[in-house]
Amino acid sequence: MGRHSSAEATTPTVTNSTQPTISYPAPVVGYRIVNTYPHDPIAFTQGLVFADGVLYEGTGLRGQSSLRKVDLKTGTILQVRQLPVRFFGEGITIYGNRVIQLTWRARVGFVYHKQTFQLLDTFNYSTEGWGITHDGRSLIISDGTSTLYLLDPQTFREVGRLEVHTRDGPVSRLNELEYVQGEIYANVWKTDRIARISPQTGEVVGWINLEGLLEPEDRYRRIDVLNGIAYDVKNDRLFVTGKLWPKLFEIELVVPKK
Repeated sequence: MGRHSSAEATTPTVTNSTQPTISYPAPVVGYRIVNTYPHDPIAFTQGLVFADGVLYEGTGLRGQSSLRKVDLKTGTILQVRQLPVRFFGEGITIYGNRVIQLTWRARVGFVYHKQTFQLLDTFNYSTEGWGITHDGRSLIISDGTSTLYLLDPQTFREVGRLEVHTRDGPVSRLNELEYVQGEIYANVWKTDRIARISPQTGEVVGWINLEGLLEPEDRYRRIDVLNGIAYDVKNDRLFVTGKLWPKLFEIELVVPKK
């Protein structure tokens, strides 16, 4: 079953509200919807991870930011920890038995116990926090620019940077991140595209076009941008959603017919 397609992807910071000018010389793939699941329409999704059969979700907005454990099939919130009001929550990743969550401009990260959500530690970083993932060796952080920052997962010290680019130049507004089969997947803010990035070179090796993912009737007034990528490693499933979206989708990538 499912709909096929070949629109516009908020972590704030960039003040220019026009669509970013991006060329797509790398291969572009579309998608097929495999399954559709309910998603909390008041969740300002900033980070998404699938682990142990459930979704972990980081949400944003001051006074509403949280870390959640969510049942995939029903969208039921199984566990939640609210962030202090002064923090604007951002991306999350799971490293070992820890959940790591960024904040936007406070430059403070939180480390929680994966099962209990008990706060274990905090750390600081030198840039804004948007998205976070890891490759098993380093944490990978985005800040809305074309730069990805590599951090040591134990000390949280910066150990490297990756400049994301196509043959035409840098690709900025990198947002939520997920490490998928040896590539870094990145939502590009204010687009319906996901960049597939080489972790060795920073080159965009492909694009996923998610235009038309939401039906027109689901695009109510408060609907926000595409943001949120989770990968089920065990079952090779890819999930995507957006900020304030009422649905979460399992998708399969489809190479366009020539």
